[in-house]
This record gives sequence, C-alpha cells and structure tokens, in this order.
Amino acid sequence: MSTSPAWDPAREIVVDPASPEPLYFQIARQLHAAIDDGRLPAGSRLANELDLAASLRLSRPTIRQAIQSLVNQGLLVRKRGVGTQVVRTKVSRPLRLSSLYDDLAGLGGAPETAVLCNRLEDADAESAALLETPSLTRIRRLKRIRSTDGEPLAVMNNYLPGGLLDPSDADLREKGLYQLLRAAGVRLHSAQQSIGARLATPEDAELLDEEPGAPLLTMQRTTYDETGRVVEYGWHVYRASRYTFNLSLTNN
Repeated sequence: MSTSPAWDPAREIVVDPASPEPLYFQIARQLHAAIDDGRLPAGSRLANELDLAASLRLSRPTIRQAIQSLVNQGLLVRKRGVGTQVVRTKVSRPLRLSSLYDDLAGLGGAPETAVLCNRLEDADAESAALLETPSLTRIRRLKRIRSTDGEPLAVMNNYLPGGLLDPSDADLREKGLYQLLRAAGVRLHSAQQSIGARLATPEDAELLDEEPGAPLLTMQRTTYDETGRVVEYGWHVYRASRYTFNLSLTNN
C-alpha cells in the first residue's frame, strides 16, 4: 500500500512579496491550513528556521515571526533538542458561547468589573493576524478585571475589529462582552479555545491579589459569527485557587 509523501513546508509554501499580506502572515496562514486539513499531522516536525529561511529565500526573523504566531495559537510547540512540532489539529465545533460575567451571574454571584483599558487604536500585524483580517486598520482593545464577592478572579484582554462595538466603561462594568455583542446584532456562532497554565508575573500578582509565581489558568479564544468572521479574540488569566474549567466529554 502506498502512502502520500509528507507535506514539506519548504517545498509547498508560496509567498508573494507583492501581496498586501505580510510575508510572515502568508507563511503562517499556509502552515495553519496544512495543520487544519491534516497534511501536517500532530507530531510532525518543521525544518529549523535557518533551513526554512534559506529554502523560501526569506529572512530568519520573518520565519520566526510566522512560527511564533502559531506557537501563540497553540498549534506548534518548540522543544529543546527536538525542534518545532505540531502539537494538535484545530478543532472547530459549535460551543455555548458565554462570558465570565454570564457564568458568574448564572451561578447567583454578583460580578464586578474594573475597566483598565477601553480604546480604539491602530491595528498592528499581530492584532490583525489574531483577528484573521490582515487588512484591518483599527481595533478596539479591552482590558478588565473581573471580581466576585469582592475578590479578583480574572484579568481579561480582548481585541475586537474597530467599529464592531463601541461600549462605554459603564456598559463593560454592567454587562458581559457577549451580551453587548448580541445586543449590537452580532450573531455569535462558534469559537476556537485553548486552555493552559502559567505562573503569575508581578503584574498578574498585583492585579489578582496573588503572590508572584502563583499558578494561573490561561485561556485564549477566537470567536466567529455566522459568516465566519472573527468578532473577538480574547486572552485571559484566572486565579487557579478560585477558578476551574469544567468540560463535558461524550463518546460519539
């Protein structure tokens, strides 16, 4: 029985210097697609940055930025002595989309929100890539601390495409982000979410009333509307001492 040859990024990736898409984004997009459709299955190793840069005739920083963007999304991992590997394939399925505010209110709590950042700003390459819209010029950036029973629970960061939502600080204190999006006519459909853990930085510790180095849970989520457009990218940290993620698994 014959098998198809392994997908080789150095041979298969095509970049167009004249495209408005940044070169690193073109590379990351094609790697992402190969991971999604199984051409680069979990466990596959990529050639090192120098070899990829040489074969694609691009600079090493461009290759590094492309790979790092996928590391940030949880699709690749760098391992000392091993190199860069695919760690999982993207799973896209309908989710019950709810904000932390909704969850806390549903449990009978009294959510409290401190708004640290709520502003429109110029989109850079990273934020445009996270929102999967390379031509994006403006984004809304949010940063909030969510508390319950007088104790901080999570620090929440979000990017939204500019013009999608224009909430006041009062709106953000009184309602959850998804409630505001739905009220603005955005029809949320699905999300890609990854959950992890890390140690608290000094900034985390100050905001969450923890000690530096305390364990934190992390979550990254990309949310799509019914047309497939990204309407929100969030990256949050939660106090592990106060919060857990519960997942239901079924055997289909």
